[in-house]
Amino acid sequence: MATTSPKFHGRHEHGGRHCMAPGCDGAGEFRAPGPRRHGFDGPGDWLWFCLDHVREFNAGYDFFKGMSADEIYAAQSPVAGWQTETRAFRPTAGIGDAPRWADFADPLDAIGARASDIRRRAEGRAGEMRRAQEHARFTPAEHQALGVLGLSVTDDRTVLRRRYSELVRRYHPDRNGGDRRHEGRLQRVVEAYQVLKKARAYA
Repeated sequence: MATTSPKFHGRHEHGGRHCMAPGCDGAGEFRAPGPRRHGFDGPGDWLWFCLDHVREFNAGYDFFKGMSADEIYAAQSPVAGWQTETRAFRPTAGIGDAPRWADFADPLDAIGARASDIRRRAEGRAGEMRRAQEHARFTPAEHQALGVLGLSVTDDRTVLRRRYSELVRRYHPDRNGGDRRHEGRLQRVVEAYQVLKKARAYA
């Protein structure tokens, strides 16, 4: 004959535990919710009864007893408990965001130093990513042209024009008493400017 699993009935090994109903010496093999409720943040307290008294408890149990109307509404929500903020997924979590304990008082600077290190490394990675993105905006030929003009990838079109005008004035023979020794340099500046004028980064 098949036997029924004791777990199906909620029976637990009592280990000498007695029913908590007043005046009952039966084995406390069945648990019921205690004063501190089982919830999203962990198990609550349990009351232990014999089979007859756990049935009696269950017949009169009201999960919502003591709750306000708002608390009852929240408990009935299909996502009850999931509104608890998780640091890794909250809207403010992002590069450079330090753990909450970074703001705690820390006389020995054990926590603060760790948080500062996390922030510093995150900001460093963010900086590297920004620099890589800036670098990728230009082709190899455009990078070479930037070098000729002494510009960086972060300089905008206004800076480009100003730098070009400055170098043309510097190397033009008319500004050097007719000295044509700088013509080669001037030619490279003009060619570099023509390349960068067409760069998509300056479009």
